[in-house]
Amino acid sequence: MRFQLLGPLALADGPDVVVLQPSKPVILLAALLLHANSTVSAEYLQRAVWGEDQPATAKAALQTCVLRLRRLFTKHGVTGTSIEAVPGGYRITAGPPTLDLLGFRDQVRRATALAGDPEAELYTLKDALSLWQGSLLANVRSDVLHRDEVPRLSEERLRAVERVCDLLLGLGRCGEALVDLWTATRVYPGHERFHEQLIEALYRTGRQSQALAEYRRVKGFLLDELGVDPSPSLRQLELSILRGEDLGAGGGSGAGGIRGAVGIRGAVGALEPAPAALDPGSTPRVVRGEAVPLPAPAPGVGPVPAVPHFTGREAEAAAMAARLTAPPPPDAGGQRPLTVLVSGAPGIGKSALAQHVAHLVRDSFPAGRLLVRMTRADGHPRTADEVAAEVAAALGSGPPGERALLVLDDVVDAGQVRPLLTSPDLAVVVTSRMGLGGLIATHGGWVHRLTAFTEAESYALLLAALGTERVEAEPRAARQLAALCGHFPAALRILTARLLTRPGLRLGDAVDWLGDDPLARLTLTDSPDHSVSGLFDRALGRLDPRLSEAFLRIGSGPPELLGGTGSTGGPEGAGRTGSHPPVPEDVLEQLADAGLLEDGPPGPYRIHDLLRAHLRRTVRIRNRRTEKV
Repeated sequence: MRFQLLGPLALADGPDVVVLQPSKPVILLAALLLHANSTVSAEYLQRAVWGEDQPATAKAALQTCVLRLRRLFTKHGVTGTSIEAVPGGYRITAGPPTLDLLGFRDQVRRATALAGDPEAELYTLKDALSLWQGSLLANVRSDVLHRDEVPRLSEERLRAVERVCDLLLGLGRCGEALVDLWTATRVYPGHERFHEQLIEALYRTGRQSQALAEYRRVKGFLLDELGVDPSPSLRQLELSILRGEDLGAGGGSGAGGIRGAVGIRGAVGALEPAPAALDPGSTPRVVRGEAVPLPAPAPGVGPVPAVPHFTGREAEAAAMAARLTAPPPPDAGGQRPLTVLVSGAPGIGKSALAQHVAHLVRDSFPAGRLLVRMTRADGHPRTADEVAAEVAAALGSGPPGERALLVLDDVVDAGQVRPLLTSPDLAVVVTSRMGLGGLIATHGGWVHRLTAFTEAESYALLLAALGTERVEAEPRAARQLAALCGHFPAALRILTARLLTRPGLRLGDAVDWLGDDPLARLTLTDSPDHSVSGLFDRALGRLDPRLSEAFLRIGSGPPELLGGTGSTGGPEGAGRTGSHPPVPEDVLEQLADAGLLEDGPPGPYRIHDLLRAHLRRTVRIRNRRTEKV
């Protein structure tokens, strides 16, 4: 049994995770785990549970609370950990394998010891950060703990994130650093070091004007909100950009430069393998002012990150975990790795499910778990040879017989996957918008085709992301918001991100706001790439132009169901919608295979409501442009 403290307080037993319901025993458990292996005074525990204004019976009530917590342990089968009554208070004993907070600190200490090997340090830190599962102690209702303990834990995480970004910049992987820095700077607008790293990363990726615009935005925030000027290092960075100085190999002008150590302390144990270190004798080359070491690191391969607020997909997650950890069938002969395919529409949650399952089964893959990006940032597929070489370098030469797990994310065609299905020590989870029937036909495996969330799953996601108090105060409005999002996971994620940045906005008011124009509202204003419309546009951009035109024609027609024997009078009318001419069955099948149509023969095809709205808007915009011409 493992205690999960870095997020909602939960108990995990292998793939089974139980998020504890808010209660006083849960507050007591959190207070003890935050100080595991130390005596926690009864006075402190009483303040944590009841606040500063304690009842006269707090001492006796604390003993009752301890008894209730012990019964809770019995109920959930917690046998290896006990709550000890010691002089002056209570103590709980835990270690890195049984408490994620200690595991995080343990791996951060290991990362510090690897300071001479930036790739290994980076992988170890990323694995440590993957233990964070969402809002700290979201189900622990204690003002004292949230005031005194949560900021301290958050600071530990921020220092690790800061160091990860330093390492990425130092290795020349500025584009990869941008992903974390966009989020960090918006969530922590007063954290100048994150802004400094973001500005440097933008400049070193050839986006000088955007880097200067970001500096001006930060300067305005600091003056308006805090009444202070940017730090000397930020001002020096702006000056270096204006002069066109090379910030590559020498590092930025920030605190200690981009190689500067951040005061992180912690030790031992990353499960993910570190890739082979860069050849110390390699000669750097300069591209657009950026030092790039040769051979270049593998930006498409890395540890499997955690998924915050993961909810739903319980049946799929349990089935995948069982298949990945089951012993091989007797007739397999060890000749072929286990393959699980997760397919479905763009934004339906394929990657999140695969990454969540990878964390559930981590103990079964001692050789490591790697996330392998199978497409580039522009959407073009990476070659099989390129991916195979990077995976081989990342896995290295571990002990024979130890299993590794690959999550091949966003596979475009079966040809990318087949060269990787060569080792009996590998298990492979493939995510793809495509059905990849040819791969399953030749190599076997299991398929999980994802559809939109159920109403219950959508509501659970809102609870996890926004908090129980906010959602249960307006349950009807929460369900209306989920319906406006079409129970589409990507839309729900974007919505919750927007609502989290506006904690004072009532959910009922958000219903009217979102209902006016869901497609326009379902976007992050500070990160326009994160939008439902952008997601669909990129999906259409991957299609053959003829398929794309056919899909626009289908989606802009009347909303009747597509195909099937019941919608147009028989199979010969498949795809006929209103006055539109029939669409050939093979075109419908290709669109369904690309994840853009749901279901299909022997039943009808369907288009998700959000996608249909996007297609209609796209056609209207195109028609207006044509009329102007």
